[in-house]
Amino acid sequence: MKRKRRTRLLSLFLGLSLALSPAARALTPEQAGDLLDVYYIDDVPEEVLEQSTISGMLEALGDPYTQYFTPEEYALFSSSLSDTELVGIGISSLITGEGLLIQRVYENTPAASGGLQAGDLITAVDGTDIAGQDGDTMTGLLQGEPGTQVAVTYLRDGESTTVSLTRAAITIPTAYTELWDGHIGYIDCDTFGGETVEHFTDGLETYGDQADRWIVDLRGNGGGVVDAAIGAVSTFSGSGLLAYLKDSDGSYGAFGSNDEALTTAPVIVLADENTASASELFASDVRDTGVGIVIGSRSFGKGVAQIVLDENSLPGYFDDGDAMKITTYRFYAPGGGTTDTVGVIPHLLVDPDLADEVAVLLCSPAPEGSTEGYLRLDFNRVWYISLEQASSPEYQAAFTALLEALPVGVTLQSGTGSSWAAVEPATVAEACGLTGYQSRGFSDTAGSPYASLIDRLAAYGIVSGSGDGTYNPEGSLTRAELCALLAKALNCRVPTGESRFTDVSMDDWYGMCVNAVAALGLVEGVGGGRFNPDGTVTQQELITIAARLGQRLGMELELAARDIPNGAADGDAYQSYASWARESVWLLAESQTGLLGNTISLLWAPLTDIDPGAPATRAEAAALTCSLLTYLGILPS
Repeated sequence: MKRKRRTRLLSLFLGLSLALSPAARALTPEQAGDLLDVYYIDDVPEEVLEQSTISGMLEALGDPYTQYFTPEEYALFSSSLSDTELVGIGISSLITGEGLLIQRVYENTPAASGGLQAGDLITAVDGTDIAGQDGDTMTGLLQGEPGTQVAVTYLRDGESTTVSLTRAAITIPTAYTELWDGHIGYIDCDTFGGETVEHFTDGLETYGDQADRWIVDLRGNGGGVVDAAIGAVSTFSGSGLLAYLKDSDGSYGAFGSNDEALTTAPVIVLADENTASASELFASDVRDTGVGIVIGSRSFGKGVAQIVLDENSLPGYFDDGDAMKITTYRFYAPGGGTTDTVGVIPHLLVDPDLADEVAVLLCSPAPEGSTEGYLRLDFNRVWYISLEQASSPEYQAAFTALLEALPVGVTLQSGTGSSWAAVEPATVAEACGLTGYQSRGFSDTAGSPYASLIDRLAAYGIVSGSGDGTYNPEGSLTRAELCALLAKALNCRVPTGESRFTDVSMDDWYGMCVNAVAALGLVEGVGGGRFNPDGTVTQQELITIAARLGQRLGMELELAARDIPNGAADGDAYQSYASWARESVWLLAESQTGLLGNTISLLWAPLTDIDPGAPATRAEAAALTCSLLTYLGILPS
């Protein structure tokens, strides 16, 4: 079942960044420099302000989200956040070699009146065979002037039919709702704009009495307006805190909703690598408020927000219809974790193309009477899986992916008729004949005290073994291996250009990881332009680097690091640590407190049991990373 249109590059392009065409600029470079100085999230380097052109400034700044718009570009940007108007027949389709495969037929459109359905394959338009044509040609044949006729030939169940349709003006909404299988509400959201909250509200009110599960598809959604994302997610979460925004002064502001939820049914968010910005805020809100789960791949990692300055906000600067978009805030989810760089890690990490099928499996109604033939999954909410449906040929690939993605600690139970009994994913896979099932765990971690933490990271693709199914947990951690771990944990962008270290080649297996992590300021060289990738990492070095990671990813640790009490790290337990490491050790060992005022240590062992100068092991590095990401709410729990 492929119910998701996968060809939405235009909306992604507009949501993440717009290519700027050369044109006359109404804003002067001096004015642009003033605006950057006042509004930009970080200190603006002097070499940026010294540039003689706005394009030179933005290139030197190196922020793809801070942009200048000509009047034409600003109009295009603004329209990308609104419902789309076009003339056609009212379908969403997938371009294939055989023609246009209809993914959706919009209500009250010529296609709906003509009886077209999702799954139909359009093979000809006005007698012209469209197989093998490019996408623009195919869709262009369907478009035209309102009121004109178009003959559409389509295949359904192997039978060809031609229908005459009258083209009409069609509004393609930013979000669209339909009912699957009589009880699953499905919302496909392409962007978050001015009409999006209304679309969510209309969909929930239309199908609220029938839907006992909801799926919100944010694959390919490049973001939009933060207020729209907060308003949309509040239809599921209800009133409460939904985001923190941090400005250039380091001050945090809390944002949320006063609206009540429109449903109590659980929700599944579908995400992929192009789910970005406001979409990531929506997904992390669902995660942190506990109203549902996220399925798919890790999201893009755009945890910054921009303001748009135009003639309405600054008429003295913009008087020609132009505008400037400036990165002004970093945003954090309700749990305090950012999505910047790291993105949103889904509860179930699966191929995004299988995410909708995995979601449908989890949306099985609760069994009535006997539980036999069902699985129960307790993960943020309670989900049921019909083994008859999951074992069918149509769903076997999705079922296999679901079982492989289950992290350690999540309870999977099999129905016994009158009750439920815990069962291992591998046991279910064998019983159901899923020959392609492969565990993501390691064969040599069972004896480690940190086995569950290592295997949990493995489920999310953050640690990798030696290629033979082993992890070597007691092996000493090298500087290169630590960078590889951090790069995967952060989901770092692939760096380009020359290596910053003379003893690290970009062609080495660790070269990109070392350079990516160094660019973020988490690791440094050893002097003389060298990195010493094969050198071992001591336990106090591991803690210091992990503390830097925690400050980058989490609001609570960042705030704690700003105001370390005098003498906090002067106690006897800290005397064996180097002076440069003590505050980092305190940050992870004692700075955090629970609801009852108890101290929460994020270290893998009591402070006095750690030997600061001893080599850190691969298991200790995995345990510390897992504890840190879980505490910050970045790793689903």
